[in-house]
Amino acid sequence: MIIENQVLNVDERVDENDRPWLIALLVLLIVLLAAWLWMTPSGWWEKIRLLGYAVCHQIEERSFFYHDLQSPLCARCTGMYLGGLLTIVYQAFQGRKGKFPPVWVSVALGLLFIWFGIDGLNSFLHFIPGFEMGYQPSNLFRLITGAGVGLGIGAVLSPLFIQSAWIDWINHSFFEKWYSFPLLVVLAGGMVAGVYSQQPVIIFPAMLLSGFSIVLLLSSVYTVVALMLTKRLNRQLTWMQMRLPLLIGVNICFLQIVATSFLRYLFTGTWEPLYL
Repeated sequence: MIIENQVLNVDERVDENDRPWLIALLVLLIVLLAAWLWMTPSGWWEKIRLLGYAVCHQIEERSFFYHDLQSPLCARCTGMYLGGLLTIVYQAFQGRKGKFPPVWVSVALGLLFIWFGIDGLNSFLHFIPGFEMGYQPSNLFRLITGAGVGLGIGAVLSPLFIQSAWIDWINHSFFEKWYSFPLLVVLAGGMVAGVYSQQPVIIFPAMLLSGFSIVLLLSSVYTVVALMLTKRLNRQLTWMQMRLPLLIGVNICFLQIVATSFLRYLFTGTWEPLYL
């Protein structure tokens, strides 16, 4: 109770100083969104697809479709971002546990990352005409290996965020119980199977979620950076007290999306995906 009162008193003083910054950041976010909406092609799905334009090659042969609507991300990035989102949501139901995964989970995640690298290199080498070594790349392997890395991203990002944000974070891991990580892997397997089936009832929501997960994951990373820069590590008890670092994180996220999209357009001269 004493710690809580101290933090609340500090943040009451900080909030008064934050108001001009909050207003300025809201205005900047509106400007960034307006600039991105203005410079990108019209059409509501094009806007969603182009969230992925800033972070993914979007090669058609390596992407999923819902009728003629292309996913915002290729198969590998779809697995990665959806896997990260799944892991974050999975951990969110367990409170503010902020300890990093135990060694055996870290080793498993490391092996999944190595598989990701091997499959990515194999896919890249098959761009070379006449290359016959390795194995035939497929969107299924891309989706699986991407999901594996996504699990690692979420397993690290969640405790990193919690440790950085909250004064009352708990020094326990989400994966201390032996079945927690295997259950997550089973859920990820179900996600992969559902996406790869490309059934309309699954693939369309998955495509939407993959686009919005870009904003969520990037904003989360930049919010941690904002907490460091504003010297507010471990000072918050409530989400209201997180307004300033969250706004900074979201602004940096959209600044990256706008800047990267603009540079890619200048380099390629098109808003279309890359072609093989």
